[in-house]
Amino acid sequence: MTNRTTQVLDAFAEHLRALELPLPVEGAEQARAESAAALSQLSDHVVPRLDSLDAPLLVVIGGSTGAGKSTLVNALVGRPVSRSGAIRPTTRRPVLLHHPLDEPWFTGSRILPGLARVRAGQRRDPEAPGSRDTTGDVDPATSLELHAEDRIPQGLALLDAPDIDSVAIGNRELARQLLRAADLWLFVTTANRYADAVPWEVLRTAAERDVTVDVVMNRIPDREGVSEELAEDLRGMLERQGVEVNRLFLVPETDIDEEGMLPPAAIAELQEHFTRLAADGDGRGKIARRTLAGAVDGLSGSAARIAEHATVQDAERERLREQAVSSFSGARERIDDALGDGSLLRGEVLARWQDVVGTGEFFRGLESFVTRARDRIGQAVSGRPAPAVAAEQALGTGLVHVVIDETARGAERADAAWRSTPAGRHLAEGQDLSRLPDGYSEEVSAAIRAWQGDVLELVRAEGADRRTKARLLSLGVNAVGVALMVVVFASTAFVPTGLEVGAGAATAVVGQKLLETIFGDEAVRRMAAVARERLTARLDALVADRSHLFLDRLDALGEEGSAAQLDEDAQALAQLAHDIREDA
Repeated sequence: MTNRTTQVLDAFAEHLRALELPLPVEGAEQARAESAAALSQLSDHVVPRLDSLDAPLLVVIGGSTGAGKSTLVNALVGRPVSRSGAIRPTTRRPVLLHHPLDEPWFTGSRILPGLARVRAGQRRDPEAPGSRDTTGDVDPATSLELHAEDRIPQGLALLDAPDIDSVAIGNRELARQLLRAADLWLFVTTANRYADAVPWEVLRTAAERDVTVDVVMNRIPDREGVSEELAEDLRGMLERQGVEVNRLFLVPETDIDEEGMLPPAAIAELQEHFTRLAADGDGRGKIARRTLAGAVDGLSGSAARIAEHATVQDAERERLREQAVSSFSGARERIDDALGDGSLLRGEVLARWQDVVGTGEFFRGLESFVTRARDRIGQAVSGRPAPAVAAEQALGTGLVHVVIDETARGAERADAAWRSTPAGRHLAEGQDLSRLPDGYSEEVSAAIRAWQGDVLELVRAEGADRRTKARLLSLGVNAVGVALMVVVFASTAFVPTGLEVGAGAATAVVGQKLLETIFGDEAVRRMAAVARERLTARLDALVADRSHLFLDRLDALGEEGSAAQLDEDAQALAQLAHDIREDA
Protein backbone atom coordinates (compact mmCIF):
# COMPACT_ATOMS: atom_id res chain seq x y z
CA MET A 1 0.00 0.00 0.00
CA THR A 2 1.10 3.57 -0.58
CA ASN A 3 1.49 5.94 2.34
CA ARG A 4 -1.64 7.84 1.28
CA THR A 5 -3.69 4.63 1.15
CA THR A 6 -2.41 3.58 4.57
CA GLN A 7 -3.28 7.00 6.01
CA VAL A 8 -6.81 6.89 4.59
CA LEU A 9 -7.56 3.43 5.99
CA ASP A 10 -5.81 4.02 9.32
CA ALA A 11 -7.67 7.29 9.85
CA PHE A 12 -11.01 5.68 9.09
CA ALA A 13 -10.32 2.78 11.45
CA GLU A 14 -9.18 5.16 14.19
CA HIS A 15 -12.33 7.29 13.82
CA LEU A 16 -14.55 4.21 13.96
CA ARG A 17 -12.84 2.92 17.11
CA ALA A 18 -13.20 6.32 18.78
CA LEU A 19 -16.80 6.73 17.66
CA GLU A 20 -19.36 7.22 20.42
CA LEU A 21 -23.02 6.56 19.59
CA PRO A 22 -24.26 6.20 23.17
CA LEU A 23 -27.79 7.58 22.98
CA PRO A 24 -30.74 5.32 22.11
CA VAL A 25 -31.99 7.42 19.20
CA GLU A 26 -33.52 5.99 16.07
CA GLY A 27 -30.96 4.15 13.96
CA ALA A 28 -28.23 4.11 16.63
CA GLU A 29 -28.12 0.33 16.96
CA GLN A 30 -27.94 -0.05 13.18
CA ALA A 31 -25.12 2.50 13.01
CA ARG A 32 -23.16 0.71 15.74
CA ALA A 33 -23.55 -2.57 13.86
CA GLU A 34 -22.43 -0.94 10.60
CA SER A 35 -19.42 0.57 12.34
CA ALA A 36 -18.41 -2.84 13.72
CA ALA A 37 -18.91 -4.42 10.28
CA ALA A 38 -16.75 -1.74 8.63
CA LEU A 39 -13.93 -2.33 11.13
CA SER A 40 -14.23 -6.05 10.53
CA GLN A 41 -14.05 -5.65 6.76
CA LEU A 42 -11.01 -3.42 7.02
CA SER A 43 -9.04 -6.01 8.98
CA ASP A 44 -10.55 -9.13 7.38
CA HIS A 45 -10.27 -8.15 3.71
CA VAL A 46 -9.46 -4.60 2.60
CA VAL A 47 -6.14 -4.00 4.35
CA PRO A 48 -4.71 -7.51 3.74
CA ARG A 49 -5.80 -7.51 0.10
CA LEU A 50 -4.25 -4.09 -0.54
CA ASP A 51 -1.06 -5.32 1.14
CA SER A 52 -0.98 -8.54 -0.93
CA LEU A 53 -2.67 -8.24 -4.29
CA ASP A 54 -0.92 -11.45 -5.39
CA ALA A 55 -2.26 -13.53 -2.49
CA PRO A 56 -4.55 -16.49 -3.33
CA LEU A 57 -8.08 -15.57 -4.29
CA LEU A 58 -10.46 -16.27 -1.40
CA VAL A 59 -13.71 -17.87 -2.54
CA VAL A 60 -16.35 -17.85 0.20
CA ILE A 61 -19.09 -20.40 -0.28
CA GLY A 62 -22.33 -19.14 1.22
CA GLY A 63 -26.03 -19.79 1.04
CA SER A 64 -29.15 -20.81 2.89
CA THR A 65 -29.63 -23.63 5.34
CA GLY A 66 -29.67 -27.00 3.59
CA ALA A 67 -28.47 -25.65 0.24
CA GLY A 68 -25.71 -28.26 0.09
CA LYS A 69 -22.64 -26.03 0.48
CA SER A 70 -20.63 -28.54 2.47
CA THR A 71 -21.54 -31.34 0.08
CA LEU A 72 -20.21 -29.27 -2.83
CA VAL A 73 -17.00 -28.51 -0.94
CA ASN A 74 -16.46 -32.18 -0.19
CA ALA A 75 -17.03 -33.02 -3.86
CA LEU A 76 -14.49 -30.41 -4.98
CA VAL A 77 -11.88 -31.88 -2.61
CA GLY A 78 -12.80 -35.47 -3.34
CA ARG A 79 -13.33 -36.53 0.27
CA PRO A 80 -15.41 -35.48 3.30
CA VAL A 81 -13.76 -32.46 4.92
CA SER A 82 -16.78 -30.33 5.83
CA ARG A 83 -19.61 -31.84 7.81
CA SER A 84 -22.99 -32.21 6.12
CA GLY A 85 -26.16 -33.82 7.37
CA ALA A 86 -29.84 -33.54 8.18
CA ILE A 87 -29.44 -31.62 11.45
CA ARG A 88 -29.22 -27.86 10.96
CA PRO A 89 -27.03 -25.93 11.17
CA THR A 90 -24.26 -28.40 10.33
CA THR A 91 -21.35 -26.01 9.66
CA ARG A 92 -20.23 -25.25 13.18
CA ARG A 93 -16.82 -23.80 12.35
CA PRO A 94 -15.83 -22.24 9.04
CA VAL A 95 -13.54 -24.50 7.03
CA LEU A 96 -10.83 -23.04 4.79
CA LEU A 97 -9.29 -25.28 2.13
CA HIS A 98 -6.08 -24.28 0.36
CA HIS A 99 -3.24 -25.81 -1.62
CA PRO A 100 -0.34 -26.91 0.62
CA LEU A 101 2.02 -24.39 -1.02
CA ASP A 102 -0.38 -21.57 -0.17
CA GLU A 103 -0.38 -22.41 3.53
CA PRO A 104 1.76 -19.39 4.63
CA TRP A 105 -0.95 -17.04 3.35
CA PHE A 106 -3.50 -18.41 5.85
CA THR A 107 -1.75 -19.71 8.95
CA GLY A 108 -1.06 -16.22 10.28
CA SER A 109 -3.42 -13.33 10.89
CA ARG A 110 -3.20 -11.78 7.42
CA ILE A 111 -6.94 -12.25 6.89
CA LEU A 112 -9.71 -12.78 9.46
CA PRO A 113 -7.37 -11.96 12.36
CA GLY A 114 -10.18 -12.37 14.89
CA LEU A 115 -10.44 -16.13 14.26
CA ALA A 116 -7.96 -18.54 15.82
CA ARG A 117 -6.40 -21.12 13.45
CA VAL A 118 -7.08 -24.81 13.98
CA ARG A 119 -5.42 -27.35 11.67
CA ALA A 120 -7.47 -30.27 10.40
CA GLY A 121 -7.23 -33.19 12.84
CA GLN A 122 -5.47 -31.10 15.47
CA ARG A 123 -6.41 -32.00 19.03
CA ARG A 124 -7.65 -28.98 20.90
CA ASP A 125 -7.57 -27.89 24.49
CA PRO A 126 -11.23 -27.82 25.62
CA GLU A 127 -10.60 -24.36 27.09
CA ALA A 128 -8.87 -23.01 23.97
CA PRO A 129 -10.53 -20.48 21.68
CA GLY A 130 -12.94 -22.15 19.30
CA SER A 131 -13.28 -25.34 21.34
CA ARG A 132 -16.93 -24.62 22.09
CA ASP A 133 -18.02 -23.92 18.49
CA THR A 134 -21.19 -25.97 18.81
CA THR A 135 -24.37 -26.21 16.84
CA GLY A 136 -26.96 -23.67 17.87
CA ASP A 137 -24.66 -21.42 19.91
CA VAL A 138 -25.78 -17.81 20.07
CA ASP A 139 -22.17 -16.62 19.83
CA PRO A 140 -20.32 -17.14 16.55
CA ALA A 141 -17.44 -19.55 16.14
CA THR A 142 -14.09 -18.19 17.24
CA SER A 143 -11.80 -20.35 15.10
CA LEU A 144 -11.08 -21.19 11.48
CA GLU A 145 -10.32 -24.78 10.52
CA LEU A 146 -7.53 -25.06 7.93
CA HIS A 147 -7.20 -27.93 5.46
CA ALA A 148 -4.24 -28.22 3.10
CA GLU A 149 -5.56 -30.11 0.05
CA ASP A 150 -3.74 -31.02 -3.17
CA ARG A 151 -7.06 -31.01 -5.03
CA ILE A 152 -7.43 -27.27 -4.39
CA PRO A 153 -5.48 -25.49 -7.18
CA GLN A 154 -2.70 -23.18 -6.09
CA GLY A 155 -3.72 -19.53 -6.12
CA LEU A 156 -7.24 -20.28 -4.90
CA ALA A 157 -8.76 -20.98 -1.47
CA LEU A 158 -12.29 -22.12 -0.60
CA LEU A 159 -14.00 -21.10 2.63
CA ASP A 160 -17.16 -22.98 3.66
CA ALA A 161 -19.20 -20.47 5.66
CA PRO A 162 -22.14 -20.99 8.06
CA ASP A 163 -25.68 -20.55 6.76
CA ILE A 164 -26.75 -16.96 6.14
CA ASP A 165 -30.20 -17.80 7.55
CA SER A 166 -28.95 -20.03 10.36
CA VAL A 167 -31.14 -20.51 13.42
CA ALA A 168 -28.04 -19.55 15.45
CA ILE A 169 -27.60 -15.78 15.59
CA GLY A 170 -23.83 -16.12 15.92
CA ASN A 171 -23.66 -18.22 12.75
CA ARG A 172 -25.63 -15.63 10.77
CA GLU A 173 -23.32 -12.85 11.94
CA LEU A 174 -20.20 -14.89 11.13
CA ALA A 175 -21.53 -15.81 7.68
CA ARG A 176 -21.91 -12.13 6.79
CA GLN A 177 -18.46 -11.35 8.19
CA LEU A 178 -16.90 -14.05 6.01
CA LEU A 179 -18.77 -12.87 2.93
CA ARG A 180 -17.37 -9.38 3.50
CA ALA A 181 -13.90 -10.96 3.48
CA ALA A 182 -14.44 -12.71 0.12
CA ASP A 183 -12.75 -11.87 -3.16
CA LEU A 184 -15.29 -14.06 -4.94
CA TRP A 185 -18.60 -15.21 -3.56
CA LEU A 186 -19.96 -18.59 -4.60
CA PHE A 187 -23.64 -18.44 -3.69
CA VAL A 188 -25.33 -21.83 -3.38
CA THR A 189 -29.09 -22.23 -3.57
CA THR A 190 -31.50 -24.98 -4.55
CA ALA A 191 -34.22 -25.45 -7.12
CA ASN A 192 -36.94 -25.07 -4.49
CA ARG A 193 -35.29 -22.33 -2.32
CA TYR A 194 -33.80 -19.85 -4.78
CA ALA A 195 -36.64 -17.31 -4.30
CA ASP A 196 -36.26 -17.11 -0.48
CA ALA A 197 -36.04 -13.58 0.90
CA VAL A 198 -32.89 -13.77 3.04
CA PRO A 199 -30.49 -14.86 0.26
CA TRP A 200 -31.72 -12.05 -1.95
CA GLU A 201 -31.11 -9.50 0.76
CA VAL A 202 -27.48 -10.67 0.93
CA LEU A 203 -27.20 -10.82 -2.87
CA ARG A 204 -28.35 -7.20 -3.14
CA THR A 205 -25.67 -6.22 -0.64
CA ALA A 206 -23.10 -8.01 -2.80
CA ALA A 207 -24.37 -6.14 -5.86
CA GLU A 208 -24.15 -2.78 -4.06
CA ARG A 209 -20.52 -3.50 -3.19
CA ASP A 210 -19.69 -4.82 -6.66
CA VAL A 211 -18.60 -8.20 -5.30
CA THR A 212 -17.91 -10.78 -7.99
CA VAL A 213 -20.58 -13.47 -7.60
CA ASP A 214 -20.90 -16.97 -9.02
CA VAL A 215 -24.13 -18.87 -8.38
CA VAL A 216 -24.76 -22.59 -8.04
CA MET A 217 -28.35 -23.82 -8.33
CA ASN A 218 -28.27 -27.20 -6.65
CA ARG A 219 -30.62 -30.21 -6.68
CA ILE A 220 -32.38 -29.47 -9.94
CA PRO A 221 -34.95 -32.21 -10.76
CA ASP A 222 -33.65 -34.44 -13.53
CA ARG A 223 -36.54 -33.89 -15.91
CA GLU A 224 -36.43 -32.58 -19.42
CA GLY A 225 -36.61 -28.80 -19.70
CA VAL A 226 -36.66 -28.15 -15.95
CA SER A 227 -33.03 -27.07 -15.76
CA GLU A 228 -33.40 -24.53 -18.57
CA GLU A 229 -36.67 -23.16 -17.17
CA LEU A 230 -35.28 -22.68 -13.67
CA ALA A 231 -32.06 -21.15 -14.99
CA GLU A 232 -34.03 -18.65 -17.08
CA ASP A 233 -36.23 -17.72 -14.12
CA LEU A 234 -33.22 -17.27 -11.82
CA ARG A 235 -31.38 -15.12 -14.37
CA GLY A 236 -34.47 -12.95 -14.70
CA MET A 237 -34.67 -12.48 -10.94
CA LEU A 238 -30.98 -11.62 -10.76
CA GLU A 239 -31.37 -9.05 -13.51
CA ARG A 240 -34.42 -7.46 -11.89
CA GLN A 241 -32.59 -7.19 -8.59
CA GLY A 242 -29.54 -5.64 -10.26
CA VAL A 243 -27.28 -8.55 -9.29
CA GLU A 244 -24.60 -9.17 -11.88
CA VAL A 245 -23.52 -12.83 -11.83
CA ASN A 246 -20.23 -13.90 -13.33
CA ARG A 247 -21.19 -17.60 -13.84
CA LEU A 248 -24.30 -19.71 -13.15
CA PHE A 249 -23.74 -23.42 -12.49
CA LEU A 250 -26.55 -25.95 -12.59
CA VAL A 251 -26.19 -29.10 -10.47
CA PRO A 252 -28.83 -31.81 -10.95
CA GLU A 253 -30.47 -33.83 -8.18
CA THR A 254 -28.09 -36.74 -7.72
CA ASP A 255 -27.77 -39.70 -5.41
CA ILE A 256 -24.90 -39.51 -2.94
CA ASP A 257 -22.80 -42.43 -1.75
CA GLU A 258 -22.48 -43.82 1.77
CA GLU A 259 -19.95 -41.11 2.65
CA GLY A 260 -22.32 -38.38 1.49
CA MET A 261 -20.27 -37.66 -1.64
CA LEU A 262 -21.61 -36.46 -4.99
CA PRO A 263 -20.38 -38.15 -8.16
CA PRO A 264 -17.50 -36.14 -9.72
CA ALA A 265 -19.51 -35.54 -12.90
CA ALA A 266 -22.09 -33.47 -10.97
CA ILE A 267 -19.56 -30.74 -10.20
CA ALA A 268 -17.24 -31.16 -13.19
CA GLU A 269 -18.11 -27.78 -14.68
CA LEU A 270 -17.54 -25.99 -11.38
CA GLN A 271 -14.29 -27.88 -10.82
CA GLU A 272 -13.03 -26.91 -14.26
CA HIS A 273 -14.01 -23.26 -13.68
CA PHE A 274 -11.92 -23.07 -10.50
CA THR A 275 -8.98 -24.81 -12.16
CA ARG A 276 -8.95 -22.31 -15.04
CA LEU A 277 -9.37 -19.39 -12.65
CA ALA A 278 -6.46 -20.54 -10.50
CA ALA A 279 -4.24 -20.75 -13.58
CA ASP A 280 -5.25 -17.28 -14.80
CA GLY A 281 -3.21 -14.82 -12.75
CA ASP A 282 -4.57 -11.81 -14.61
CA GLY A 283 -8.13 -13.02 -14.18
CA ARG A 284 -7.66 -13.53 -10.46
CA GLY A 285 -6.10 -10.10 -10.13
CA LYS A 286 -9.01 -8.52 -12.01
CA ILE A 287 -11.53 -10.17 -9.69
CA ALA A 288 -9.56 -9.24 -6.58
CA ARG A 289 -9.28 -5.58 -7.61
CA ARG A 290 -12.91 -5.32 -8.65
CA THR A 291 -14.12 -6.73 -5.35
CA LEU A 292 -11.59 -4.64 -3.44
CA ALA A 293 -12.70 -1.43 -5.14
CA GLY A 294 -16.32 -2.34 -4.43
CA ALA A 295 -15.49 -3.04 -0.79
CA VAL A 296 -13.76 0.32 -0.41
CA ASP A 297 -16.70 2.02 -2.12
CA GLY A 298 -18.98 0.20 0.30
CA LEU A 299 -16.89 1.50 3.20
CA SER A 300 -17.27 5.00 1.80
CA GLY A 301 -21.03 4.57 1.89
CA SER A 302 -20.83 3.18 5.41
CA ALA A 303 -18.74 6.16 6.53
CA ALA A 304 -21.32 8.57 5.10
CA ARG A 305 -24.23 6.76 6.77
CA ILE A 306 -22.45 6.50 10.11
CA ALA A 307 -21.64 10.22 9.85
CA GLU A 308 -25.36 10.94 9.49
CA HIS A 309 -26.06 8.97 12.66
CA ALA A 310 -23.24 10.80 14.45
CA THR A 311 -24.89 14.07 13.43
CA VAL A 312 -28.20 12.86 14.87
CA GLN A 313 -26.41 11.94 18.11
CA ASP A 314 -24.77 15.36 18.33
CA ALA A 315 -28.11 17.07 17.67
CA GLU A 316 -29.75 15.02 20.41
CA ARG A 317 -26.96 15.89 22.81
CA GLU A 318 -27.40 19.57 22.00
CA ARG A 319 -31.17 19.32 22.49
CA LEU A 320 -30.70 17.72 25.92
CA ARG A 321 -28.06 20.30 26.80
CA GLU A 322 -30.38 23.15 25.81
CA GLN A 323 -33.17 21.67 27.91
CA ALA A 324 -30.95 21.53 30.98
CA VAL A 325 -29.44 24.97 30.41
CA SER A 326 -32.85 26.51 29.72
CA SER A 327 -34.36 25.01 32.86
CA PHE A 328 -31.62 26.41 35.06
CA SER A 329 -31.46 29.71 33.19
CA GLY A 330 -35.14 30.07 33.99
CA ALA A 331 -34.38 29.37 37.63
CA ARG A 332 -31.64 31.98 37.60
CA GLU A 333 -33.97 34.56 36.01
CA ARG A 334 -36.64 33.92 38.63
CA ILE A 335 -34.08 34.47 41.39
CA ASP A 336 -33.21 37.83 39.81
CA ASP A 337 -36.91 38.67 39.60
CA ALA A 338 -37.23 38.03 43.32
CA LEU A 339 -34.24 40.29 43.96
CA GLY A 340 -35.67 43.15 41.94
CA ASP A 341 -39.41 43.03 42.56
CA GLY A 342 -39.24 44.00 46.23
CA SER A 343 -40.49 40.65 47.51
CA LEU A 344 -37.38 40.17 49.65
CA LEU A 345 -38.03 43.55 51.35
CA ARG A 346 -41.32 42.43 52.87
CA GLY A 347 -42.34 40.49 55.93
CA GLU A 348 -39.56 39.67 58.36
CA VAL A 349 -36.92 41.63 56.42
CA LEU A 350 -39.12 44.76 56.40
CA ALA A 351 -39.84 44.47 60.11
CA ARG A 352 -36.17 44.04 61.05
CA TRP A 353 -35.07 46.91 58.80
CA GLN A 354 -37.65 49.21 60.32
CA ASP A 355 -36.23 48.25 63.70
CA VAL A 356 -32.97 49.67 62.42
CA VAL A 357 -34.03 53.05 61.00
CA GLY A 358 -37.79 53.56 61.47
CA THR A 359 -39.16 54.44 58.06
CA GLY A 360 -41.95 56.69 59.35
CA GLU A 361 -39.54 58.98 61.20
CA PHE A 362 -37.42 59.34 58.11
CA PHE A 363 -40.20 61.07 56.17
CA ARG A 364 -40.70 63.66 58.96
CA GLY A 365 -37.29 65.23 58.42
CA LEU A 366 -34.47 64.16 56.18
CA GLU A 367 -32.10 66.80 57.54
CA SER A 368 -31.70 65.04 60.88
CA PHE A 369 -32.06 61.50 59.51
CA VAL A 370 -28.55 60.32 60.29
CA THR A 371 -28.83 61.46 63.88
CA ARG A 372 -32.14 59.68 64.45
CA ALA A 373 -30.92 56.57 62.65
CA ARG A 374 -27.82 56.53 64.86
CA ASP A 375 -29.95 56.82 67.98
CA ARG A 376 -32.24 53.93 66.92
CA ILE A 377 -29.33 51.72 65.93
CA GLY A 378 -27.85 52.13 69.38
CA GLN A 379 -31.05 51.05 71.14
CA ALA A 380 -30.41 47.31 71.08
CA VAL A 381 -31.85 45.47 74.06
CA SER A 382 -29.37 43.38 75.99
CA GLY A 383 -29.68 39.65 75.17
CA ARG A 384 -31.17 40.24 71.70
CA PRO A 385 -29.28 40.49 68.40
CA ALA A 386 -28.61 44.07 67.34
CA PRO A 387 -31.36 45.25 64.95
CA ALA A 388 -28.86 45.49 62.08
CA VAL A 389 -27.68 41.91 62.66
CA ALA A 390 -31.27 40.65 62.83
CA ALA A 391 -32.09 42.47 59.58
CA GLU A 392 -29.00 41.03 57.94
CA GLN A 393 -29.94 37.51 59.05
CA ALA A 394 -33.55 37.91 57.89
CA LEU A 395 -32.44 39.19 54.53
CA GLY A 396 -29.94 36.35 54.10
CA THR A 397 -32.49 33.71 55.14
CA GLY A 398 -35.01 35.07 52.63
CA LEU A 399 -32.47 34.97 49.82
CA VAL A 400 -31.40 31.41 50.71
CA HIS A 401 -35.00 30.23 50.51
CA VAL A 402 -35.48 31.87 47.12
CA VAL A 403 -32.30 30.32 45.70
CA ILE A 404 -33.12 26.82 46.97
CA ASP A 405 -36.75 26.93 45.85
CA GLU A 406 -36.05 28.22 42.34
CA THR A 407 -33.05 25.96 41.80
CA ALA A 408 -35.13 22.95 42.86
CA ARG A 409 -37.81 23.97 40.36
CA GLY A 410 -35.18 24.26 37.65
CA ALA A 411 -33.93 20.74 38.42
CA GLU A 412 -37.48 19.38 38.34
CA ARG A 413 -38.11 21.01 34.96
CA ALA A 414 -34.84 19.69 33.51
CA ASP A 415 -35.48 16.18 34.85
CA ALA A 416 -39.03 16.13 33.46
CA ALA A 417 -37.82 17.34 30.05
CA TRP A 418 -35.12 14.66 29.88
CA ARG A 419 -37.46 11.88 30.93
CA SER A 420 -39.86 12.73 28.11
CA THR A 421 -37.52 11.13 25.50
CA PRO A 422 -35.64 7.79 25.33
CA ALA A 423 -32.24 9.51 25.15
CA GLY A 424 -32.97 11.65 28.20
CA ARG A 425 -34.33 8.69 30.17
CA HIS A 426 -31.16 6.78 29.29
CA LEU A 427 -29.02 9.55 30.79
CA ALA A 428 -31.23 10.05 33.84
CA GLU A 429 -31.47 6.34 34.59
CA GLY A 430 -30.30 5.28 38.01
CA GLN A 431 -30.46 8.68 39.71
CA ASP A 432 -33.15 11.16 40.76
CA LEU A 433 -31.74 14.25 39.09
CA SER A 434 -34.65 16.38 40.32
CA ARG A 435 -33.59 15.91 43.96
CA LEU A 436 -31.39 18.51 45.59
CA PRO A 437 -28.14 16.89 46.72
CA ASP A 438 -27.42 16.55 50.41
CA GLY A 439 -25.72 19.65 51.75
CA TYR A 440 -27.02 21.99 49.05
CA SER A 441 -28.89 24.13 51.61
CA GLU A 442 -25.71 24.56 53.64
CA GLU A 443 -23.80 25.40 50.45
CA VAL A 444 -26.31 28.12 49.54
CA SER A 445 -26.31 29.51 53.08
CA ALA A 446 -22.51 29.65 53.12
CA ALA A 447 -22.44 31.44 49.75
CA ILE A 448 -24.97 34.07 50.88
CA ARG A 449 -23.10 34.63 54.15
CA ALA A 450 -19.90 35.03 52.17
CA TRP A 451 -21.56 37.62 49.96
CA GLN A 452 -22.83 39.51 53.00
CA GLY A 453 -19.26 39.48 54.25
CA ASP A 454 -18.20 40.95 50.88
CA VAL A 455 -20.70 43.77 51.36
CA LEU A 456 -19.42 44.59 54.83
CA GLU A 457 -15.85 44.68 53.48
CA LEU A 458 -16.98 47.10 50.75
CA VAL A 459 -18.51 49.36 53.41
CA ARG A 460 -15.36 49.27 55.54
CA ALA A 461 -13.12 49.97 52.54
CA GLU A 462 -15.27 52.90 51.36
CA GLY A 463 -15.43 54.35 54.89
CA ALA A 464 -11.69 54.32 55.45
CA ASP A 465 -11.13 58.09 55.27
CA ARG A 466 -11.42 60.11 58.51
CA ARG A 467 -14.65 62.03 57.76
CA THR A 468 -16.59 59.04 56.46
CA LYS A 469 -15.17 56.72 59.08
CA ALA A 470 -16.66 58.79 61.89
CA ARG A 471 -20.15 58.60 60.42
CA LEU A 472 -19.74 54.91 59.67
CA LEU A 473 -18.68 54.09 63.20
CA SER A 474 -21.49 56.15 64.67
CA LEU A 475 -24.07 54.15 62.71
CA GLY A 476 -22.32 50.77 62.73
CA VAL A 477 -20.84 48.76 59.84
CA ASN A 478 -23.64 46.16 59.98
CA ALA A 479 -26.41 48.73 59.70
CA VAL A 480 -24.77 50.49 56.76
CA GLY A 481 -24.03 47.11 55.18
CA VAL A 482 -27.70 46.11 55.44
CA ALA A 483 -28.63 49.42 53.83
CA LEU A 484 -26.34 48.55 50.87
CA MET A 485 -27.89 45.06 50.63
CA VAL A 486 -31.35 46.64 50.53
CA VAL A 487 -30.26 48.95 47.73
CA VAL A 488 -28.84 45.99 45.78
CA PHE A 489 -32.18 44.18 46.06
CA ALA A 490 -34.27 47.20 45.06
CA SER A 491 -34.95 47.43 41.33
CA THR A 492 -35.00 50.78 39.60
CA ALA A 493 -38.19 49.62 37.88
CA PHE A 494 -39.85 48.82 41.21
CA VAL A 495 -43.29 50.44 41.35
CA PRO A 496 -45.08 49.96 44.70
CA THR A 497 -48.72 48.82 44.62
CA GLY A 498 -50.18 48.40 48.08
CA LEU A 499 -49.38 49.11 51.66
CA GLU A 500 -46.73 46.46 52.32
CA VAL A 501 -45.06 46.92 48.96
CA GLY A 502 -45.18 50.65 49.47
CA ALA A 503 -43.45 50.24 52.79
CA GLY A 504 -40.84 48.09 51.06
CA ALA A 505 -40.25 50.82 48.50
CA ALA A 506 -39.89 53.38 51.24
CA THR A 507 -37.43 51.05 52.96
CA ALA A 508 -35.30 50.97 49.83
CA VAL A 509 -35.39 54.77 49.63
CA VAL A 510 -34.33 55.00 53.27
CA GLY A 511 -31.34 52.75 52.56
CA GLN A 512 -30.38 54.79 49.50
CA LYS A 513 -30.54 58.11 51.39
CA LEU A 514 -28.66 56.72 54.34
CA LEU A 515 -25.79 55.60 52.09
CA GLU A 516 -25.75 58.84 50.13
CA THR A 517 -25.57 60.84 53.36
CA ILE A 518 -22.49 58.88 54.41
CA PHE A 519 -20.65 58.24 51.13
CA GLY A 520 -22.13 60.47 48.42
CA ASP A 521 -24.08 59.58 45.25
CA GLU A 522 -21.19 58.38 43.11
CA ALA A 523 -19.71 56.14 45.78
CA VAL A 524 -23.09 54.56 46.47
CA ARG A 525 -23.60 53.73 42.78
CA ARG A 526 -20.14 52.21 42.60
CA MET A 527 -20.59 50.16 45.78
CA ALA A 528 -24.00 48.91 44.69
CA ALA A 529 -22.64 47.87 41.30
CA VAL A 530 -19.75 45.93 42.85
CA ALA A 531 -22.04 44.28 45.41
CA ARG A 532 -24.49 43.32 42.68
CA GLU A 533 -21.68 41.82 40.54
CA ARG A 534 -20.40 39.76 43.43
CA LEU A 535 -23.88 38.53 44.29
CA THR A 536 -24.52 37.68 40.65
CA ALA A 537 -21.28 35.70 40.48
CA ARG A 538 -22.14 33.69 43.58
CA LEU A 539 -25.71 33.02 42.43
CA ASP A 540 -24.46 32.00 38.98
CA ALA A 541 -22.05 29.55 40.59
CA LEU A 542 -24.74 28.06 42.84
CA VAL A 543 -27.16 27.45 39.99
CA ALA A 544 -24.45 26.29 37.59
CA ASP A 545 -23.19 23.80 40.16
CA ARG A 546 -26.67 22.27 40.28
CA SER A 547 -26.94 22.16 36.49
CA HIS A 548 -23.61 20.33 36.21
CA LEU A 549 -25.29 17.20 37.54
CA PHE A 550 -27.08 17.14 34.17
CA LEU A 551 -24.36 18.57 31.95
CA ASP A 552 -21.66 16.26 33.32
CA ARG A 553 -23.70 13.29 32.13
CA LEU A 554 -23.65 14.70 28.64
CA ASP A 555 -19.92 15.44 28.81
CA ALA A 556 -19.28 11.86 29.94
CA LEU A 557 -20.66 10.57 26.63
CA GLY A 558 -17.37 11.37 24.91
CA GLU A 559 -16.22 13.76 22.24
CA GLU A 560 -18.55 15.20 19.64
CA GLY A 561 -17.65 16.13 16.08
CA SER A 562 -17.21 12.60 14.68
CA ALA A 563 -19.56 13.38 11.80
CA ALA A 564 -17.13 15.81 10.15
CA GLN A 565 -14.26 13.31 10.39
CA LEU A 566 -16.37 10.51 8.93
CA ASP A 567 -17.59 12.71 6.08
CA GLU A 568 -13.96 13.37 5.20
CA ASP A 569 -13.27 9.62 5.45
CA ALA A 570 -16.16 8.90 3.06
CA GLN A 571 -14.71 11.23 0.43
CA ALA A 572 -11.18 9.83 0.85
CA LEU A 573 -12.44 6.23 0.58
CA ALA A 574 -14.45 7.02 -2.55
CA GLN A 575 -11.31 8.47 -4.13
CA LEU A 576 -9.31 5.40 -3.08
CA ALA A 577 -11.89 3.09 -4.71
CA HIS A 578 -11.64 5.14 -7.90
CA ASP A 579 -7.83 4.88 -7.85
CA ILE A 580 -7.99 1.09 -7.41
CA ARG A 581 -10.22 0.79 -10.46
CA GLU A 582 -7.93 3.08 -12.44
CA ASP A 583 -4.90 0.98 -11.48
CA ALA A 584 -6.71 -2.16 -12.55
